[in-house]
Amino acid sequence: MKAIITVIGKDKVGILAIIANECMKGNINILDVSQTIVDGFFTMTMSTDFTNASETISQFATHMEEFGKEKELVIRVMHQDIFDSMHKI
Repeated sequence: MKAIITVIGKDKVGILAIIANECMKGNINILDVSQTIVDGFFTMTMSTDFTNASETISQFATHMEEFGKEKELVIRVMHQDIFDSMHKI
């Protein structure tokens, strides 16, 4: 099962690393990463595989939303099917 993680926040050193570390803790495999900085704001979209994850997507999403608040980031995790549906024309 695949999920998409999105991250938005003021740019600072280590954002990719802290998100990757949380994925590692949950045994979530990172498949692809796209990131950019626009006018001082960091944005990232990460494709992940939850096949061997220690949590459900819903549990991880709740964890990451709280983790994001602590780090002054907006972090969303959603099933890839939902993400794909939201971005179809």
